[in-house]
Amino acid sequence: MTAGTALSRRTTAEHELAALQREHGRTLFALLLRLCDGDRQRAEDLLQETLVRAWQHPEALHADAFDSVRPWLLTVARRLAIDARRARQARPPEVADADLDHVRVIADHAERSAAALDVREAVKTLTPGHREVLVLVYFQGASVAEAAEALGIPPGTVKSRAYYALRALRRILPGYAADLR
Repeated sequence: MTAGTALSRRTTAEHELAALQREHGRTLFALLLRLCDGDRQRAEDLLQETLVRAWQHPEALHADAFDSVRPWLLTVARRLAIDARRARQARPPEVADADLDHVRVIADHAERSAAALDVREAVKTLTPGHREVLVLVYFQGASVAEAAEALGIPPGTVKSRAYYALRALRRILPGYAADLR
């Protein structure tokens, strides 16, 4: 086969596809638009895919078994639309940016881990008396009376040490001040 013959066949195929588009394009597009629930972009994509299938199967276009190629094109278009709908239903629905504006933001585990490390380092800077009270009352959940009994100090001292420990942590961790109330 020579280069001229290949060029001639390609040009002929392009002319046949253009003729198919002119003759059957509106009908195919109308069908696909209905099958795509009015989504013009999807219907145009499926129309293009239908014509690509026609280009890939020239034997169907030249078959003597039927008078018109339109039924074959409509069947291909309908099957492509059904496949596209099934593929969309198999995936989770897409979310537009506008929908994301109303979604509640959930804290990231990495942020919580980093915050825990920051607090741990800050607690290490407290005096041993303040640190003991803070660990018992805030981290282990002991009541003031339980912490006083465990440490052998009066409840008022537990309260004041807890107050001053939190105040010191607020100074050390200014970004976490709201969490330390």
